[in-house]
Amino acid sequence: MDKVVHFEIPAENMDRAREFYSSVFGWKMDSVPGMEYVFIITTPVDENNMPKEPGSINGGMMKRQEPVTSPVITINVSSIDNALKNVKKKGGDVVMGKMEVGDMGYTAYFRDTEGNVIGLWQAKR
Repeated sequence: MDKVVHFEIPAENMDRAREFYSSVFGWKMDSVPGMEYVFIITTPVDENNMPKEPGSINGGMMKRQEPVTSPVITINVSSIDNALKNVKKKGGDVVMGKMEVGDMGYTAYFRDTEGNVIGLWQAKR
């Protein structure tokens, strides 16, 4: 069974959104150098930046733009290529194909049969 491992929040004004979420929920915000992306830390992490508490997840924030215009959950899969084939086979659409994310892994986005945009993640390790 593939698990939800990440969430993303798009924002019109990154500074305003960072202030909102950090002050309302106490979340830590870590900017990613060279990218307009912020890691959102909602739970303590270990030395590999993985949540210490079972079932908890961290997320990210980026500038609102198509196809990600509302919050997205991200599902960990063993193969993005296979997952996207199954998405299409079952009536979904690929909205952003497989992309490399540094040395961490790969991401993609699809639209399900209900019109929701969902993220996929495949770790390199």
